[in-house]
Amino acid sequence: MSKLRQGHSPVVIPSSLKVKGGGLYFLAEEVPLLAKNIMFLNVIHWTTLCYLAVAAVVGGAVLLIVALRLYVCYTLGVCKSKNKMDGKTVIITGCTSGIGKETARNLAKRGAKLIMACRNLDLANKFKDELTKETGNANIHVRKLDLSSLQSVREFARQINQEESRLDVLIHNAGTAEFLKKKVTEDGLEMTMATNQFGPFLLTHLLIDLLKRSKPSRIVVVASELYRLASLNLDNPNPTTTFPGYLYYVSKYANVVFTLELARRLEGTGVTANCLHPGMIDSEIWRNVHAPFSWPLKLIVKLFFKTPEQGAQTSIHLAVSDELNGVSGKYFMDCAERGLSRGIQDTATGKKYWEICENIVKLQPSDPKI
Repeated sequence: MSKLRQGHSPVVIPSSLKVKGGGLYFLAEEVPLLAKNIMFLNVIHWTTLCYLAVAAVVGGAVLLIVALRLYVCYTLGVCKSKNKMDGKTVIITGCTSGIGKETARNLAKRGAKLIMACRNLDLANKFKDELTKETGNANIHVRKLDLSSLQSVREFARQINQEESRLDVLIHNAGTAEFLKKKVTEDGLEMTMATNQFGPFLLTHLLIDLLKRSKPSRIVVVASELYRLASLNLDNPNPTTTFPGYLYYVSKYANVVFTLELARRLEGTGVTANCLHPGMIDSEIWRNVHAPFSWPLKLIVKLFFKTPEQGAQTSIHLAVSDELNGVSGKYFMDCAERGLSRGIQDTATGKKYWEICENIVKLQPSDPKI
């Protein structure tokens, strides 16, 4: 017989258990039954622990998601300016979707003469009709502009200079991002860099005289905090063979460098230039991310990214707020000025990159100079 000491696991004591000499004894034939009882208790014990562990992980994840959502909502910047824009002319590029669409909507409500510079005229005209009906603003115009084409940029600028007597705000909002597919434009330029940087660079030059005549006027550049993930390779400014997904970050880095150098060159002209990070936005710019990468991204976008209306607030703030009078060469996020990395503020790099861009967009001696 085997001995079961008092105080051990409380199992059911078989009827054949005997007491002898102050100890508990059981017959050898009861050993299998006792072992089964102990194993059953162990199974229950570990199953419970597993359930508790899963519940803790799920509960922790839910709490983390709630905390992050609360943080995103709490830190949202909102344009508080009630300024009207009657009598002012605003050009905004790429405004048929995302934050550009919401920026245009807000400015139309403020009474601005709004020029929608868009590549897709069907979508733009449909949105124009929607805005006119919604806001009662009949001074909304659609003009063709494909920022990836230098010829299109020149044709657009020529039309604006012929038709408009003033330009109070130029908003460089349009942007594109390719994830895997490499594209080169008709001008031999990498598509993302052409649309996000080189096109806006040329357009600014071609409209600068009109902006100066309309002073005080503003240039607003939609950049991104994602610039921190990239750098500029001045030896390869038109990176047609580089991984396209990375070039979106490079283009945003270029946007900031461009804005800072632009502001330096415009000192004393009455034209200011500032750039911004709109936040991570639930917009169509992510449509070029393909499966399976798009699957987790869609969940993250829906849970944590700003809506287009929320993302448009800083663009609106820079375009209309009195707080920005005379402010130039700054970087904003959530309607507040933010710091930049030290490297991106290097003036020598900014000057050199400017000269590189002048060559890339083929500035002519007859073109306005900045």
